[in-house]
Amino acid sequence: MAVALLALVAGTELAVGPVAAAPRAADGVDGVWRVDGYGTVLSIADGQLQEYQTTAVSCLRGDTARRTGQAGGAVSYAGGDATVYRVRPAAGGASATLHFDGSVGDRGLRRLPALPAGCARTAPTGALATFDVFWETFEENYPFFDAKKIDWQAVRDRYRPRVHDGMPDAELFALLRELVVPLYDAHVTVDAGDTGHFGQSRPGTTPPGPGLDLSAQRFVEQHDLAGMRLRTFANGRIGYADLPDRTGYLRISGFGGYDATSPAYARNSAVLDQTLSQVITPGLRGLVLDLRVNGGGSDALALQVAERLTDRPYVAYAKRARNDPADPGRHTRPQAVRVRPSPDRFRYTGPVAVLTGGETYSAGETLTQALMGRPARTVRIGQNTQGVFSDVLERVLPNGWTFGLPNEEYLTPSGGKTFDGAGIPPDIRTGNFLEEIAEGSDDSAFARALAEMRHHAK
Repeated sequence: MAVALLALVAGTELAVGPVAAAPRAADGVDGVWRVDGYGTVLSIADGQLQEYQTTAVSCLRGDTARRTGQAGGAVSYAGGDATVYRVRPAAGGASATLHFDGSVGDRGLRRLPALPAGCARTAPTGALATFDVFWETFEENYPFFDAKKIDWQAVRDRYRPRVHDGMPDAELFALLRELVVPLYDAHVTVDAGDTGHFGQSRPGTTPPGPGLDLSAQRFVEQHDLAGMRLRTFANGRIGYADLPDRTGYLRISGFGGYDATSPAYARNSAVLDQTLSQVITPGLRGLVLDLRVNGGGSDALALQVAERLTDRPYVAYAKRARNDPADPGRHTRPQAVRVRPSPDRFRYTGPVAVLTGGETYSAGETLTQALMGRPARTVRIGQNTQGVFSDVLERVLPNGWTFGLPNEEYLTPSGGKTFDGAGIPPDIRTGNFLEEIAEGSDDSAFARALAEMRHHAK
């Protein structure tokens, strides 16, 4: 799944009876901040960053991170899950930016005089409070109700009367699940601990996982590589083979988990850099990049691949987030994300065939989108990607359960189009990869990719 973020929501700084903020430190980061476009409130004091997840009906404590250092004008904080947050104050002290390792953009911060009053109160933990926070979080943040023709207010009117404090956890979980099933959004999840877990994919597709990944690798080795084994790298998440005509075959099953000893972004980035240096080398005549079973991960790691495939900078896409809890049509200003040629590394600029399908998720899709603007010849072959691009807002509920949802759009540089829902379509449509695996038939996308590479080489 996509890399976990600070959980961010909007709008409760207008509550009455504010809680006094801590004095500011000399570095300018201490105090209370609202995250622009996401609405999370951050309290920074005494070397600790505390997140508060707020909606119009709630304020719940989220992640906590401890200060680890200061460099380049930014103060860094490390969370318990190895996430590194960097806060950079602007001149004047009224604004700042928030960046976390593994992200491709920054969040804007605006200073508040104090914490919202609700953040000092003990939140109710019953089923009604849990339902209300769940529904309200989607109401204030989810960008795609109109596109998916979902009347979210009508959903509340239908389901809330069925909720009552004291109802069994299994019934509440089933009800929350029923709320979000019609979204068919792979970035919507509910984790109710021992009670259950909910996640789904677009109809007709299968969520990527270790079993599917292994099946796909074995199929490629048997049917496409004539029994030759892939060289594997990055904790088994990347495979590579040199084909006889000096076309390279590069298979990436996710953007993370490359180092078995550390989840830290910096370490995973270093492993990916080492891997790419071993497989993207002088002499390549063509490259088949297989993203058909890719569970996503860090967009920054995905861009690291694109940076090895160009010698000219260009805009990959732009990101924006919902910026008004009451108006889904208002967004933050789109932030351009650029592909910059990797310095001091060999960069391959020949033809690339990108293999995609319904099991190409999240960061696999943002890499696919980034390669659409690649200056050299690039062709997409296969089927539509899954259709989930946003970072995931990971939220807590009053009863201790957690859930996730998207709140961002990834826009094409020209025209501002998004591919959420339907996914990125291929230039050349071929058969269903999973059906071909099940049937043991030929790999139609791979065969077409080789044909494209050979045609271009003539």
